[in-house]
Amino acid sequence: MLRLLGKLIRMVVVLVLVVAAAGVGLYVLGSSLPQSHVATLSSALPAAPDVVWKTITDVSAFPTWRLDVKAVEKVSAGPTGVSWVEVGANGDRIPLETVEAAPPKRLVARIGEGLPFGGTWTYELSPEGSGTRLTITERGEIYNPFYRFFARYVFGYTATIEGYFQALTTKLGSP
Repeated sequence: MLRLLGKLIRMVVVLVLVVAAAGVGLYVLGSSLPQSHVATLSSALPAAPDVVWKTITDVSAFPTWRLDVKAVEKVSAGPTGVSWVEVGANGDRIPLETVEAAPPKRLVARIGEGLPFGGTWTYELSPEGSGTRLTITERGEIYNPFYRFFARYVFGYTATIEGYFQALTTKLGSP
């Protein structure tokens, strides 16, 4: 019985050391990655630029078409637009603000401070046939090395933009 208990303790110690080494390795790899990145995606949408503009700027309606947003709390309206807090499906709170708006061609929104990541999304709209070409450029920063590792090697820098385009295309109807 003591021999079995000794083997079990050794296995637990080895497991703890392996998990700790993996954590240190992820941290070191994440720390070696650049804090800033730029990711750009473009998509043709089946709606006119003014319809797309209204959809992407009506923040109070986001929970009706974005599965990743459970609620929106509008904070204030300023000279360039509104600021708001998106409450994610998992309860995360992400403060955002419009820093530039040129309807219906260009919108720039910035993530507020106090999160392990930050940056801006630039939305550029241009007519394309009877629809709209929307290009989203994320100029992001990831402060936490663990987040940097997972953003680069697991999820990819464009995963959030891809999800946004899927939801927006569904909202506007398939092309």
